[in-house]
Amino acid sequence: MPVTTSDKRATFRKLHETGCFVIPNPFDAGSAKALAHLGFKALASSSAGFAWTIGKADNRVTLEDVLAHLTALCAAVDVPVNADFEGGFAHEAAKVGANVARAVRCGVAGLSIEDSTGDKTKPLYDRGLAIERIRAARAAIDADHSGVLLTGRCEAFLWGQTDLNLVIDRLRAYSDAGADCLYAPGIKTKEDIAAVVKAVQPKPVNLLIGGSGLSVKEIEALGVRRISVGGSLARSAWAGFMKAAKEMAEQGTFTELAHGFPGGELNKMFS
Repeated sequence: MPVTTSDKRATFRKLHETGCFVIPNPFDAGSAKALAHLGFKALASSSAGFAWTIGKADNRVTLEDVLAHLTALCAAVDVPVNADFEGGFAHEAAKVGANVARAVRCGVAGLSIEDSTGDKTKPLYDRGLAIERIRAARAAIDADHSGVLLTGRCEAFLWGQTDLNLVIDRLRAYSDAGADCLYAPGIKTKEDIAAVVKAVQPKPVNLLIGGSGLSVKEIEALGVRRISVGGSLARSAWAGFMKAAKEMAEQGTFTELAHGFPGGELNKMFS
């Protein structure tokens, strides 16, 4: 039986009920298929990872770019895909809701909305507007009974605002506004992670990991339900590419090419 969008959404919600799972971030259809092949139960898009594949900086892609990308990811795999939907590609709550409705039609099982403005002088939306944006996203998801899981993100730590009380206050407000999962990228210490988990329970928490020494077992012990890696897999892929390309350009040698993943294995995986 083919796996339907409804199946994926039901599976995704079930994953958030108990335990802890890793939701890695592919950057194109091929990397999504590879991750599904490795047995990951769900995937999440990466705004940065995708942007680099089309030669743009993070947060510089268009809504149309992202909708096409999400459609391609969802069509490529039989596992649920969560959308990194940045700030909803709009400031006003009503426009965020309209854009979320379009994202839902791409087949995603979940999506996240950030509270960052992109303005260094005022990095976070006013609390009231940030809450309204989550409410609008919730209403858009519920309008057609899609069952898409909504994640509310507080970006404070990523913008140097490391007041955990502010973060917790916002995450609780986003939960009350309809977010199913809460996410504060940038928190790293066990103490901060545990505090966030406790503050929003029983709602699940997503933790961003990028080279941290914490293991899945340690993170699960802190009560985290979902672990994502953001643009880290994309950066790892670019590391190998740039190392080999720089060797060719600067030294005229090709030794790094010997470290590439076997083409036969790739063909076998994608066949």
